[in-house]
Amino acid sequence: MLQSHNIEINPKQYEQFGEAAIIDIIKHELCHYHLHLQTRGYQHKDKDFKKLSQKVGAPRFCSAVKSYEERANYVYQCQSCKKSFLRIKKVNTRKMVCGHCHGKLKLQKKL
Repeated sequence: MLQSHNIEINPKQYEQFGEAAIIDIIKHELCHYHLHLQTRGYQHKDKDFKKLSQKVGAPRFCSAVKSYEERANYVYQCQSCKKSFLRIKKVNTRKMVCGHCHGKLKLQKKL
């Protein structure tokens, strides 16, 4: 957390991936911290962050503890081809369309 300078680590990362994952997470978070203190680009998208994390061997992102399917909160279905789509975040069905046939999407259920 940038305000407190504390590093928060999900214990499930250790349980699932072991000590090496924790070392990678600490390296990753220290890259954020170091760049933030130097008022340089500390976000994942920033060139400074990408360069430093590569230099120290820190991954840009940690491995997901759960799969996308396990994290999904919404099921949408195309009204034309009936294909279903899982989504973590709610989507604007007025703007989003089916990626297969461009049909209209409808929220089937919230998981």
